[in-house]
Amino acid sequence: MMEFDGLAWLVVIVSSGMIGFSKAGIPGAGVLVVPLLASIMPARESTGFLLPLLCVGDIVAIIYWRRHVDWQKLGRLLPWTMAGIVAGYFWLGHITDEQLMPLIGLVVLSMIGLSHLRKNDDKDKAPSAWWIACFIGMIAGCASMMANAAGPIIVIYMLAMGMKKKEIIGTQAWFFWILTLSKTPFSHNLDLINGQTLLTGLVLVPAILAGGALGIFFAHRIPQRLFNIVVEVLAGITCLSLCVRALIAA
Repeated sequence: MMEFDGLAWLVVIVSSGMIGFSKAGIPGAGVLVVPLLASIMPARESTGFLLPLLCVGDIVAIIYWRRHVDWQKLGRLLPWTMAGIVAGYFWLGHITDEQLMPLIGLVVLSMIGLSHLRKNDDKDKAPSAWWIACFIGMIAGCASMMANAAGPIIVIYMLAMGMKKKEIIGTQAWFFWILTLSKTPFSHNLDLINGQTLLTGLVLVPAILAGGALGIFFAHRIPQRLFNIVVEVLAGITCLSLCVRALIAA
């Protein structure tokens, strides 16, 4: 397995629980995983470490929320996301963490603005131009391939599209499961995922399941309006943390 000291093990266990909580319950909660793991490993290395954990979390959410999927919006995003993954694969060795982190933060802030733009629309219609799905899909694919940081981008996009909480949870579960499977060959080729990461991920499955159960509990009890606010606040916190980390590193 991967070698961690006592504090680092606490970080990865908490992060695993947050992955389950985010995937099966409150999507925005997962935005804190990347900054946590950045405290114990480089962002590039964390991409391979996270893949097995994310896959397990997605499967939990798919099984429980299988009846709440917007296949139309999912199909609109996926082709562009696949293109973003390929682009991210080729850019991975040419863009540093310090360059990538504020870029992701800016994209998430833009999506929060898009969400509020929809709320202020007199006709209350979600923006559905093809280029929006193209842009978001490409950026999400790149961010996912390079730093496993597509979560806040996609959840804010889905809020902007006017999706309800159950649809968001169920649709993003399928989206990220497909995304994770698509990234696996690239990550293996870059030696980001190997026997050590898989074995460590297996040990952390109970933490993911526990977090998933807690997330489902809260998802059923949180009102839609509060759900939206929590997701946006967590996404905003992520933007700030990414930018601060980039400034400190610089």
